[in-house]
Amino acid sequence: MSRPVTLFTGQWADLPLATLAEKANAWGYDGLELACWGDHFEVDRAIADLDYCDRKNVELKKDGLNVWAISNHLVGQATLDIIDARHQPILPKDVWGDGSPAGVRERAVQHMKDAATAAHRLGIPVVNGFTGSSIWHLLYSFPPVPPAMVGAGFDLLHNVWMPILDHFADEGVGFALEVHPTEIAYDCITAEWALDALEHHEAFGFNFDPSHLLWQGVDPVTFIRTFPDRIFHVHMKDVKVKPNGRTSVLNNHIRFGVPARPWDFASLGHGDVDFDGIIRALNDVGYAGPLSVEWEDSGMDREHGTKEACEYVRRVDFPSSALAFDKAFDKAEQKKE
Repeated sequence: MSRPVTLFTGQWADLPLATLAEKANAWGYDGLELACWGDHFEVDRAIADLDYCDRKNVELKKDGLNVWAISNHLVGQATLDIIDARHQPILPKDVWGDGSPAGVRERAVQHMKDAATAAHRLGIPVVNGFTGSSIWHLLYSFPPVPPAMVGAGFDLLHNVWMPILDHFADEGVGFALEVHPTEIAYDCITAEWALDALEHHEAFGFNFDPSHLLWQGVDPVTFIRTFPDRIFHVHMKDVKVKPNGRTSVLNNHIRFGVPARPWDFASLGHGDVDFDGIIRALNDVGYAGPLSVEWEDSGMDREHGTKEACEYVRRVDFPSSALAFDKAFDKAEQKKE
């Protein structure tokens, strides 16, 4: 049986959920991965109003849609980051408050715990998101970075996130970190360090997104096979790598969609991600959850691309085989039969 195909709503938060749900149904999606911003999923309302989650499920089922995950990336970013003015536009007003870094982090931590409670009430198993990182700015070791400074970043991860994960476990919900630049884990090695720092907590896993790995030079299939029991959720997202001889891969001062960038996100099937290899790896590790389209392409109409992406995922997904293709030539098996 094929995996459900869902649409991450984060890039559609400018539309009311009712409008987007109607479109997603028409495009052929099985469900939505609800972003915890806009009116798509409001964590504070899910906590204050015991009927909120039930109403949300009823609203989506009118369009034949289900939910397998919510995503709280924006608030999660503030749990470990060094807080500055960039965070104010992405955070709810009640989390930003007066902007004092200690207060922002404290409120962000509580909001992440609330997201686990909200997910439990919604009847879903996963909250996707970010953690941020207090040491991302130390990525290149000059001035020389003492190992203790890097270690302190993972110590902070432990101190801040162990209580959050304990609450997730109490609610029967997993947290899936999207391994991503600017996060405490952005490749296979730092993902291993994060797991170690969190004592391989049962509630901690990964939201696998190949696009953020590929442009860094990390093999997405290797990531799946390195963490076979920690793939809690999957984003289907493509990226086009286009080195031009002039621009560094570390090109974050060049905005998305500008031709000078040596890589940019692409609609599914229009980039360089090996989705056949990814599906085979997901089959091998037994991942049976949704394949969630995160659609980003600065050069394509989003409605055209999002519909096409759903069709693409259905084409590339396939079940694993229950028997070897050459079973008919296995004499030993034939004798048994």
